[in-house]
Amino acid sequence: MEIEKEIKKVTLGHEIGAGAPCLKCKDKCEGFELHFWRKICRNCKCGLEDHEVQLTSEESRKVGRLFEDTKYTNLFAKLKKDSVPTYPGNMVTVTNVVPTRKDVDIKSVTYEWAPPVSNQSLAVRYIEMLPKEKQPVAGTEGAIYRKKQLAKQLPEHDQDPSKCHELSPSEVKQMQQFVKKYKEEALGVGDVKLPEEMINHAQAAGGGGQGVEGPARVASGTGADSGSGLVAGSAAEAGGVSHEKSRGRGTTLAAGALGTPGAPGALITSAEGQTYSCHHCQQPMKPGDPAVYADRAGYDKLWHPACFVCCTCAELLVDMIYFWKKGKLYCGRHYGDSEKPRCSGCDELIFSNEYTQAEGQDWHLKHFCCFDCDCILAGETYVMEKDKPVCKPCYMKNHAVCCISCQKPVEPEAQRVTYGEHNWHAEPDCFRCSCCSKSLIGQRFMAMQSKLYCSVECKKKTVAQGKP
Repeated sequence: MEIEKEIKKVTLGHEIGAGAPCLKCKDKCEGFELHFWRKICRNCKCGLEDHEVQLTSEESRKVGRLFEDTKYTNLFAKLKKDSVPTYPGNMVTVTNVVPTRKDVDIKSVTYEWAPPVSNQSLAVRYIEMLPKEKQPVAGTEGAIYRKKQLAKQLPEHDQDPSKCHELSPSEVKQMQQFVKKYKEEALGVGDVKLPEEMINHAQAAGGGGQGVEGPARVASGTGADSGSGLVAGSAAEAGGVSHEKSRGRGTTLAAGALGTPGAPGALITSAEGQTYSCHHCQQPMKPGDPAVYADRAGYDKLWHPACFVCCTCAELLVDMIYFWKKGKLYCGRHYGDSEKPRCSGCDELIFSNEYTQAEGQDWHLKHFCCFDCDCILAGETYVMEKDKPVCKPCYMKNHAVCCISCQKPVEPEAQRVTYGEHNWHAEPDCFRCSCCSKSLIGQRFMAMQSKLYCSVECKKKTVAQGKP
């Protein structure tokens, strides 16, 4: 009975997204069919995130499990059924009430995710400062971007041994220790605050690292002191915003003026006149604009919303989830890559002592296989096709170019001549004049359509005979 239950679980796991159309390949893909260890579609070789699959509950459980047993656990809830942590996601709907001469125009915008801050107008301002194509507005390319980054930056198989392919007991133990270590030392969630709030926070924490003393002040670009700092109060005080929780995980906001950014040229400075700058771009912070703070980095470091990115891939850190290491921000995937080699076959981190290195990539011994047919390549001839190893039979069948002269595929080890879109075996019997059959290897030649000629005379003779 237990065995039957386990088999059912595996089957259901591979049924997720089954048949879903590919957003990249369109009609070329017959529908999503999960490869049993590569974590890609068998039909088109694209990832699950590239298919039209709704993974809201699965992604929520994945992120919730990531933060299980961490100091961020209070950000998440527990599922009543099996006590698996889940990620609320914080979907937000903002309603702007715009009075007109005759009536009131009401416009609503739903965000797939927004920073979980009490001052909701600050959260909206944060999203507005992101690149337009990356703003997580429901039904837009920004929402699709977030979905893909959740899958790419936070691979489930980087945190859960049960999602990996046939780990040994020793590998499972090593992975559990790895996960425990990064939860304790690197994993974090960014927080959105006004820069002037952060200065006060740094003072309360004991200075923060930039030697902050006394209150913050807002200075214009000419250095004149405005005489007052900006203090964030409640949502209503900061931006005329009232809000209420909806029944699901979302929040509905009624927004009037969504906060007022600082005047052009205004900067945030300390009592000593020191300007506070973004840790990434080094540009100064402006009053009224939100900044992102990472507690593992320290109170003295702030980022513009669009600058809170992975140091390796330069992508926005999805939902502000970061990994801090040696003074740099990483997404989950590239933090893992900085700690362990990653198998190019199954996309999992490698915890075994023995593995294969080939073509500048790393592979589990059992996963150095043909990308087309999965046959083991150890000791066999293979060809790299788009950075993926392919066995010789599959290369000849699926990837080899065809010689336009003999109509046979060109073997990977054979020399060939390429001119325009046409290919020839670099042999006298194939690469020759179409008129007199003279070998053109190492010789000057003329080409007309798919025909080769050794001279103008041969070309004219062929044209005169009506054989261009």
